[in-house]
Amino acid sequence: MIIRRAGAMDARPMTELLNEIIAIGGTTAYINPRRPAELQAQMAEPGAIWHLAEAEDGTLLGFQWIAPHPAYGPDVANIATFARAGRTGLGIGSALFEATKEAARTAGFAWINAEIRADNAGGLIYYQSRGFEDHGRITGYVMEDGTSVDKILKRYDL
Repeated sequence: MIIRRAGAMDARPMTELLNEIIAIGGTTAYINPRRPAELQAQMAEPGAIWHLAEAEDGTLLGFQWIAPHPAYGPDVANIATFARAGRTGLGIGSALFEATKEAARTAGFAWINAEIRADNAGGLIYYQSRGFEDHGRITGYVMEDGTSVDKILKRYDL
């Protein structure tokens, strides 16, 4: 597995992977499919750091990003992680987080915030196993389609 910084040219395969996860449902707050231009815009935001994991043959296995949290201030990063369906549990998330954690420290972030749907058992286990600790809850988060879910807030101190 190769872990590297993601760039604008990676937006199409990352969007395809993300849209597969959205179509399956239940693990992300995204409801509507995304377009490559939307990911490219997110990648270009100040302070955003994106990594991807790919197989030796170039197949995208997953990706992760951090960006300054809009409510907690510039020294707190928000994180999102996506692994290809059927490929979880293979160390993809662990490898991505090692790269992201180091990049976050280098960028000067103090801690990383994760907001996980309360019904996403796999996501909760993933962040807990990386050392994230609960620090709050969002009750009644309204998703794009109007569905209401709770989110568990977890933090990782750098």
